Amino acid sequence: MAPDPSLVAGRIIASHGRHYTVEMVGGATRQCFPRGKKSGPAVGDLVLIRPQGDSEGVIESIQARRNLLYRSDDMRTKQFAANVDQLLLVVAVEPAFSPDLVGRALVAAHSADIAPLIILNKADIADGLDKAQGRVHALSSAYQPPIPVLLTNALDTQATTQALLPHLRGKCSLLLGQSGMGKSSLLNALVPQAQAATQEHSIALDAGRHTTTSTRLYHLPGGDGTLIDSPGFQNFGLFHLSPGDIERGFPEFAQRAAHCRFYNCTHRREPGCGVLAAVQEGSIQPERHELYLRILAENEAQERY
Repeated sequence: MAPDPSLVAGRIIASHGRHYTVEMVGGATRQCFPRGKKSGPAVGDLVLIRPQGDSEGVIESIQARRNLLYRSDDMRTKQFAANVDQLLLVVAVEPAFSPDLVGRALVAAHSADIAPLIILNKADIADGLDKAQGRVHALSSAYQPPIPVLLTNALDTQATTQALLPHLRGKCSLLLGQSGMGKSSLLNALVPQAQAATQEHSIALDAGRHTTTSTRLYHLPGGDGTLIDSPGFQNFGLFHLSPGDIERGFPEFAQRAAHCRFYNCTHRREPGCGVLAAVQEGSIQPERHELYLRILAENEAQERY
């Protein structure tokens, strides 16, 4: 079928409900809506739109995605972003972060084939830094090779940009973290125009809400890379993952699972389980195995209802 000449290609750079901002080649933007009642577009999606008037349009189709990072529970599904190269998972010395939530985000990233990088923010808070570093190390070292960890103080703009920009160039990176980790300060350090852009975006969508309720893509200074900011989260369900997807989110299981007595071992209580043996030996962290069991149990409970 010949392409429709009335359609224009673009990329979604902001979303709020069923409102989407689409950026075309050259930088012009349009406020767009999906056709009919369907939804599903995410920031980072490449789309074809049908322009309407001078500044609006209809999203007619979404091009094939490389990946999509999202969370899902019994109440709703929340899409973070599509076509992402790496996840910048932000934690902080203060307030204390949840290893359970961070672990779930890492499982989601691994299942979507997105490389994670952990940012330990507010590293200038000396009281509690050692403890926070220990908790982050436990998360990082569960993966081989370990997940890179960068220490930042978002209030020191120059040091933050020097530490992070080399890891962002040429990539589409997603900023993700619990509320209160200093994610917005990191964004404003890396993309100084972001504060003004989010205010303009809120006005354009007539949202009337705090800007952190929306997701938006920014171009890094110099145009070498993009950064997607997303709202903070306080839960991270993974109901969309199959048991196999969940197990793949724990890559430290793979080598030991090859020695399980049963080919369909679930690594819960089966005799001859290589993963359980590794937990007993201490080569797999008990906390990681407990998280694996919790996610499995949650998803199985959902299927029953």
